[in-house]
Amino acid sequence: MSESRISILSQLFAPKPLWTSKDVPDQTNRTVLITGGNRGIGGEIARVLLSKNARVYIAARDENRAQKTIQELKEETGKQSIFFLKLDLADLPSVKAAVEEFTSKETKLHTLYNNAALLFPPVEVLTKQGYDGQFGTTVLGHFYLTKLLLPTLIASAEDSLPGAVRVVTTSSIAHNIGIPPSGMHWDTLGPNADVGRRKEVGTMKLYSQSKLGNILITNELARRVSDKNIVAISLHPGNIYSSPQEWNWGIVKRIVLGFFFYDIAYGLITPLYAGTAPAAAELNGKYVTTWARVSLPSEKALDVELQKKLWDWCEDQVRDL
Repeated sequence: MSESRISILSQLFAPKPLWTSKDVPDQTNRTVLITGGNRGIGGEIARVLLSKNARVYIAARDENRAQKTIQELKEETGKQSIFFLKLDLADLPSVKAAVEEFTSKETKLHTLYNNAALLFPPVEVLTKQGYDGQFGTTVLGHFYLTKLLLPTLIASAEDSLPGAVRVVTTSSIAHNIGIPPSGMHWDTLGPNADVGRRKEVGTMKLYSQSKLGNILITNELARRVSDKNIVAISLHPGNIYSSPQEWNWGIVKRIVLGFFFYDIAYGLITPLYAGTAPAAAELNGKYVTTWARVSLPSEKALDVELQKKLWDWCEDQVRDL
């Protein structure tokens, strides 16, 4: 697929997909970990991959909800190789514990879906270590998870086909909204950043910042693993109505946004393409949008110095854990 900067309108009202979840190849002998896989797009990704014979781990905070999803998927697919992994991305020691549990059971990991996110919580919401709730969960939590799983990913890539081991990270079309010239509202990140400053920026811009962070970290990761037979891809899955939001948007906003949202079946296309399609083996460091089209993200997302700066910032936060 050619690479271009696909317009916002083209992403909101995308043409008919040329690749769908029906095109996912057999996943026998592949192990997959999905964050936020207990509902929404993550849960549906788990369903498709399980049906295609993958060994699937749902990594989530809410065990009851995850176990319910797991039981439903076992019954629906007739497959049993799906497991729960306790993970709270908003608590860095929990991330470390999750990786220790996973690696005690598995020696291989072929696809890591960094899928979980917080969407527009009150700005007062923080992680356990005091970071902005959205950035700390969506960016820093996934950074630490990926960092700790990297040895397992590298080991898996050593005896896999070229580009078969992948890190797929969900970003958003909104990654360029309200981004300052510096690329980040650095004084909002934390730990324990001033709540007044976060209120000034607002939850929408904090969300956009976290989604930009996903692309920046993915692109820096792509450079670092380019000689390791690992592919790192960021993506916009589309504007998908996947599950009720945890935070109150208000009835008017829900009605208006309803005109711009697609069924969840569409939301599977881009992440499944990025994680399973043979053609996506060539997409290291690329950004994929609706529906499985390679695009260019914002200019800030392509800023190599900003990518390195954010990576180093994240490294500093987890160095002593």
